[in-house]
Amino acid sequence: LLHSTGTGQTHISDSHSNTYYMRTFGHNTIDAVPNIEFYRQTAAPFGEKLTRPSLSELHDELDKPFEDGLVNGEEPSAAEEAAALMAKEAKGGAVKFGWVKGVLVRCMLNIWGVMLFIRMSWIVGQAGIGLTIAIILMATLVTTITGLSTSAIATNGFVRGGGAYYLISRSLGPEFGGSIGLIFAFANAVAVAMYVVGFAETVDVDALMTDELNDIRIVGTLTVILLLGISVAGMEWEAKAQIVLLVILLAAIANYFLGTFIPVDNKEPKGFFGYHTAILFENFGPDFREEETFFSVFAIFFPAATGILAGANISGDLADPQSAIPIGTLLAILVTGLTYVAVAVSAGSCIVRDATGDHNDTVSDTVNCTDAACTLGYDFSICKEGGCQYGLMNDFQVMSLVSYFGPLITAGIFSATLSSALASLVSAPKVFQALCKDNIYPGLGIFAKGYGKNNEPLRGYVLTFCIGLAFILIAELNIIAPIISNFFLASYALINFSVFHASLANSPGWRPSFKYYNMWVSLAGAVLCCVVMFVINWWAALVTLLIILALYIYVGYKKPDVNWGSSTQALIYNQALTHCLNLSSVEDHVKNFRPQCLVLAGYPNSRPALLQLVHSFTKNVSLMVCGHVSRRPNFKDLSQDYVRCRRWLIKKRIKAFYSPVFADNLRFSMMTSLLQAVGLGRLKPNTLVMGFKNNWMTQSFVVKRCSDAFDLQFGVVILRLMDGLDISHIPGQATETKSPLSLTDQRLLESSQMFKKKQGKGTIDVWWLFDDGGLTLLIPYLLTNRSKWGDCRIRVFIGGKINRIDHDRRAMATLLSRFRIDFSDINVLGDINLSFKELIEPYRLKEDDMEQEAAERLKAQEPWRITDNELELYKTNRQIRLNELLKEHSSSAKLIVVSMPLARKGTVSSALYMCWLETLSKDLPPLLLVRGNHQSVLTFYS
Repeated sequence: LLHSTGTGQTHISDSHSNTYYMRTFGHNTIDAVPNIEFYRQTAAPFGEKLTRPSLSELHDELDKPFEDGLVNGEEPSAAEEAAALMAKEAKGGAVKFGWVKGVLVRCMLNIWGVMLFIRMSWIVGQAGIGLTIAIILMATLVTTITGLSTSAIATNGFVRGGGAYYLISRSLGPEFGGSIGLIFAFANAVAVAMYVVGFAETVDVDALMTDELNDIRIVGTLTVILLLGISVAGMEWEAKAQIVLLVILLAAIANYFLGTFIPVDNKEPKGFFGYHTAILFENFGPDFREEETFFSVFAIFFPAATGILAGANISGDLADPQSAIPIGTLLAILVTGLTYVAVAVSAGSCIVRDATGDHNDTVSDTVNCTDAACTLGYDFSICKEGGCQYGLMNDFQVMSLVSYFGPLITAGIFSATLSSALASLVSAPKVFQALCKDNIYPGLGIFAKGYGKNNEPLRGYVLTFCIGLAFILIAELNIIAPIISNFFLASYALINFSVFHASLANSPGWRPSFKYYNMWVSLAGAVLCCVVMFVINWWAALVTLLIILALYIYVGYKKPDVNWGSSTQALIYNQALTHCLNLSSVEDHVKNFRPQCLVLAGYPNSRPALLQLVHSFTKNVSLMVCGHVSRRPNFKDLSQDYVRCRRWLIKKRIKAFYSPVFADNLRFSMMTSLLQAVGLGRLKPNTLVMGFKNNWMTQSFVVKRCSDAFDLQFGVVILRLMDGLDISHIPGQATETKSPLSLTDQRLLESSQMFKKKQGKGTIDVWWLFDDGGLTLLIPYLLTNRSKWGDCRIRVFIGGKINRIDHDRRAMATLLSRFRIDFSDINVLGDINLSFKELIEPYRLKEDDMEQEAAERLKAQEPWRITDNELELYKTNRQIRLNELLKEHSSSAKLIVVSMPLARKGTVSSALYMCWLETLSKDLPPLLLVRGNHQSVLTFYS
């Protein structure tokens, strides 16, 4: 509780660390005013989570009287508390970046790659100015849509570290997030090698140290070690290095544009003439050579437009990611897009496509030529035969030729490669650390640990360094490079799809403050990204999709214990609601009947055999609800029990709902309420399933449960195992328990898992004695469709007359064939009503052997005993005879399914009915007593 120290300071009492109390409006109450701290998640970076008083604490009776806290006006406001917590964080010295250093600079450095200096001129030569601008605009369109989608997701709540992985996983769930997170981190790690190898190839070494390939390896290794040192030194040093590289890069770009306005005569033989209209018109159209096409040139350019997530990838190091990511990312796309267009237009207006480099190739009077070079005094027509080394088409270093100071372009190339490598070296560990913290993939938790004030992933840096170094030593990245580009594009596609999916789900939690997005534009962006993947490299796109699919299936199979409120959950709700409403307007039909089971299992882990058997015939076919009627009138533990039971069902992969009902002394009415209330429209139980108890003879409320079910037109199914079902009294409640157990409990524990394993070859014996609509036959059929029961065959037993056994067998065979139900044998029993053993003796009252008063007294004390009148009036001999026949014919069956006897309400006593069930099912293999509601659940009509 908050209390005053007398010095004007306020403290939180240690006696109640989980709940934050404060006086409200100066009154003596523990109710709390709205506070932002109540809405922070546990892992929020602003300090320890505070919680509002619970409903129970406000509503229930107080164990102790509330003590006075602060006097009016002394309690800290919500703003003061938040400021204190933020001050505590600031005191720790964590480095946070704004939108310029954190996002804009990083994105521009990644987008301005070596492509700007050594490939843009060639692209203009191939595609011409017009199509080059189209290529740039197409690439920019894809990145702009992705940037808008990224901004929408980033502004839909607080963003933590993890970049693309965090954005996708929190939107689409762990399956997509885990898949993209792993390949995105790997792609960034290998991208380090790509950029470093590109840098090493550009380094002009006067003399070879060994040979060309090993020189690349040596220079690359030294470079990546230097970059690792900068990264490990901390984000502040890395940011400073990026600023230095940006300055060099900007100087190189400015140097190129300055050079275009300063034509030099000795550069003209190499194709540079300065700005001329003739060159502009000549270079405006395409001139594809060497089997190049628009799409092949686009595929070469597009990787230059990637890198838009460089800022989002360090989202955990941004002071305000919700504002920094949209501003920095979109502005970077705009600036770099304009830069690429400007370079394309300027290069196409200043430089001809082909040049010899020879000063003597001037135009003579006899030469008849019409190209731009001729109008400017040079004859480069010999280049049509091939062999020229200069011009847009032939010289990758033409921008160095054009620039005012050539070496500065080389410095710009160094800056572009090193900045991209440094950004990738930082991004990969950050994304990987966030992935490992979520424990999506077991065994990767060691990389989740952070160090220092910025929680630096040092282990991730070392791992990224090792991956990058391995590919540097390979020094051959032509095969892996297309896959990496597709990894990035797959991330972009899923970011766009996330926005579409979240908008489509229409979840109240989807409220991005960034409004400049559209769900259909985002969907178009996702499709465009997929198209670009196949345009760049179709086989790499297929490999990427297969890897994502494999990781998706793995995460989906493992089902990590996370809940991020993804749009997938919201869309599932919408679809379920829509389908439920549509289903409610459709009339029932016998062909669509499914045994939708309400299983009275108590706590699900108390009777696993019952749930596993029912799950065998309801999985992916029909509804299964685990009903729990408890006599505890205590609602406080409801939420915890519900979560615990749901987790048990998920862990055991049992597809079922858990529906608890708490009662005090209203067992009957609560049971009826459960039968009536569980379900949603047509998705509601129609079959009550219970487990047989050995002490049922003394509990007449079981009859009440069956009677209520029949009144509500439910079918009833009762499972009996010879060793029992309830294992709740066994410590651990699992087969691997180490506690010493009695022989009885060991057998019980072993039998509780009998339906979890494959049943092997055997039979399911169906004793279809009474026509209940076909439920007695439908359940065994559904079981045999499962792999665990696939080796079992159905044997059908029916009652008949001795003088017409063959006729009854043929009639049943015809009926089963009409139902399309396979069977191995049909047995007609003509001796069901013959003499029987007196198994009923332990349950008789035997009033003729004692005084009337003694008999009445015993009947009052043990009302379950059966009187002689009842025994004589109701033919209990049939149940006893059936037990004999079951032992004779089905003692080796894997499962027995037998028609459950039905007693008329108000006529047969509960004791006698329980006696019937006990006698019928005693000392037999696993047995299901089944009684449908006598409405057809099978049909032979199409």
